[in-house]
Amino acid sequence: MGLFEQLKDGLGKTKQVFVDKVTEIVTGRKPIDDELFEELEEALIQADAGVDTSLKLVARLRKKAQENKLQEAYELYQVLEEEVTRILTRGEHRLDLEKGRLNVVLVVGVNGVGKTTSIGKLSSILKNQGYKVMLAAADTFRAAAAEQLEIWSRRSGVDIIRQNEGSDPGAVVFDALQAAKSRQTEVLLIDTAGRLQTKTNLMEELKKIRRVIERDIPGGPQEVLLVLDAATGQNALSQAKLFLEAVDVTGVILTKLDGTAKGGVVLGIQNEYQLPVKYIGIGEKTEDLREFEPEAFSKALFS
Repeated sequence: MGLFEQLKDGLGKTKQVFVDKVTEIVTGRKPIDDELFEELEEALIQADAGVDTSLKLVARLRKKAQENKLQEAYELYQVLEEEVTRILTRGEHRLDLEKGRLNVVLVVGVNGVGKTTSIGKLSSILKNQGYKVMLAAADTFRAAAAEQLEIWSRRSGVDIIRQNEGSDPGAVVFDALQAAKSRQTEVLLIDTAGRLQTKTNLMEELKKIRRVIERDIPGGPQEVLLVLDAATGQNALSQAKLFLEAVDVTGVILTKLDGTAKGGVVLGIQNEYQLPVKYIGIGEKTEDLREFEPEAFSKALFS
């Protein structure tokens, strides 16, 4: 199955509550009026695009309708698709990786979002792209976290640095940095403990890990990726806000898009926090972790 077909299939539930609802609203009614815009606003909010994003999108639709002297409701459909694409294409969606240097990628997020699995899949993808990859098991709190990452390291054929459960995560990261430099590693993927964004002590630990990297690697970490579960909808936006404040997140991996109707959250993530989505999860297989392609995503959503 090609990327476009897989996206169409994976976004099926989101399409039902978002695009199909919009289609229902604009089809079969002639005038463009305030009631129409209110219904579109409600549809966007229900699709988990976020209140702020929904209000701004509808404001843009109003402006475009006036500028282009649109009169019939169905004419707004294409305008909405264009505006959604405009939001999605903001920012740099490719990872900031360079051959010949050590690229440090710190991966963060709350419990249960698929963080360790995403790291494992990403290690395989990057190795297949020709990078020498290493994993660092800095989640020393969750039982079997390092074992889970070690299974991925064997599956992907990449090195892993780990210590005993309960070890200092900062020490694990320091050891991993030294090993990565000595082995001429090009990408070091660091797994961290899943944490509730409300736990101040765990957020402080994350800041400490970042300081360890910054002291040892000029310009590092090159990426801080926040893993979010699309199915959590609006809660993903609050997670993005707090992690962004704590560790200066550079991009998002949005998982479990194929099983939720809340895929509209991608709009809120990009619009409200200017956080580019870099990878999306649209299935269980390694190859189902895909680089985010804004135009293809929008086309699949509105097709």
